[in-house]
Amino acid sequence: MNILIFGPPGSGKSTHSRRIVEKYGLEYIASGDIIRAEINKGNALGLEMKKYIERGELLPDTIINTLVLSRLRRKRENFIIDGYPRTAEQVLALENFLYDHGIRINLAIDIFISKEESITRISGRRICKNCGAVYHIKYNPPKVPGKCDICGGEVVQREDDKPKIVSRRYDIYINNMEPIIKFYKGQGVYVQINGHGRIEEVWERIRPLLDYIWNRERKREEFK
Repeated sequence: MNILIFGPPGSGKSTHSRRIVEKYGLEYIASGDIIRAEINKGNALGLEMKKYIERGELLPDTIINTLVLSRLRRKRENFIIDGYPRTAEQVLALENFLYDHGIRINLAIDIFISKEESITRISGRRICKNCGAVYHIKYNPPKVPGKCDICGGEVVQREDDKPKIVSRRYDIYINNMEPIIKFYKGQGVYVQINGHGRIEEVWERIRPLLDYIWNRERKREEFK
């Protein structure tokens, strides 16, 4: 079972991706994790990438295509890709790769939330500078304001989590997704999920669909 999962900032796609990985044993390929790992190297490319992220802009297609597809080459079946493709050019690069390797996408999930909800969720997020623990000033605040419950490190707001940047990221996402949605609808694999509500509520909208596809793919394997 090969899945793409999309969603605007704060949609919970990474949270649900990890649930999917745990339940179905898929390989997790997250564009955000790959990008952060590259930035943490501190080389010239990483520093350049950091500038794009802090402005709330997408990385150039050539960079993100290389990073994600190089990871995909290691795991060509039973994967979930989180946050990629994000532009029409990235769709073309991915589809060419899949075609060349005889791989097909079974499902493209789009977890949708409103712009107001996106800003509320993301702008309230705080992260420990030391250990990376994640908090939210409304839903999960640290016990001592500004201090991590786990290691006592400083809890801060990332530059790209500030409301103005989140708003920009949301608009870019919506504008860029139109041709991507159209393409995967044409492929018959696109499904939009209402991302509002508690995590468990959203998960129960996703899970039955995944169970159906998982069972269908297992039956196909049995008849090969």
